Amino acid sequence: MALPHNVWAFVFGIMGNIISFVVFLAPVPTFVRICKKKSTEGFQSLPYLSALFSALLWIYYAMQKDGSGFLLITINAVGCFIETIYIVLFITYANKKTRISTLKVLGLLNFLGFAAIVLVCELLTKGSTREKVLGGICVGFSVIVFAAPLSIMRVVIRTRSVEFMPFSLSLFLTLSAVTWLFYGLAIKDFYVALPNVLGAFLGAVQMILYIIFKYYKTPVAEKTEKSKTVTDHSIDMTKLTTVMPTPVSDTAVHPPLAIHDVPESQIQETEVKNQNMTSLKDQNNKDLENQNQL
Repeated sequence: MALPHNVWAFVFGIMGNIISFVVFLAPVPTFVRICKKKSTEGFQSLPYLSALFSALLWIYYAMQKDGSGFLLITINAVGCFIETIYIVLFITYANKKTRISTLKVLGLLNFLGFAAIVLVCELLTKGSTREKVLGGICVGFSVIVFAAPLSIMRVVIRTRSVEFMPFSLSLFLTLSAVTWLFYGLAIKDFYVALPNVLGAFLGAVQMILYIIFKYYKTPVAEKTEKSKTVTDHSIDMTKLTTVMPTPVSDTAVHPPLAIHDVPESQIQETEVKNQNMTSLKDQNNKDLENQNQL
């Protein structure tokens, strides 16, 4: 027996709340690292600023749906609270330049931008028209939220390192996008379903990149590693030749006797032997010449 339409919406909404809550908690290890090192290192604040702004917009949009957007309000309210904590920690441990740029984006986007949207919608739109306008705005900024990790993906491709792109975050982003996609289809809300198609796609791409650069060694990396090995070997050989002692000559072990220490009779005997050896060589040479003439 098929479940009623509103039951499917409730099931996917609850699942979306649970998975999205896990997504919001996924950066916790990152901020634990930031707090320990007291530095934001290579991490960026844009994903958290965009997520906060998107959550604010979805709350405002869900309030226009006469109670049917309750599950959207609950999870995005939690998201606003968690993202605010992340942004405060990021600003606390960022360097001066990064802190200033983060505060500028926070002020322009999350305060002035959101206030301008609310003001325009309240003054210029009513009823279903307001819902459509807000829905289009929410779709646009949801795309920005899902596209924000593209900057991280670019860093991964350039550095061939997945240090700043945790796999768990990419996995839960994909699951969250798929769940909210089905929720949007269940309540027949185009504005909820559409951006999650892109979210599911980008999440899958992030996981593929993670697998490629985490477990697959590229030829460039192998070549670099090989060159490093050869260099280390050369250094070791240089150290080895430096440390090894030079061969010791016989003269160093048994130094020749000084001339004044050798008896005169031994010197004369040596001279006679040398003369005899010379005479013997001359005789051998003459015999060889006679043989050649014959």
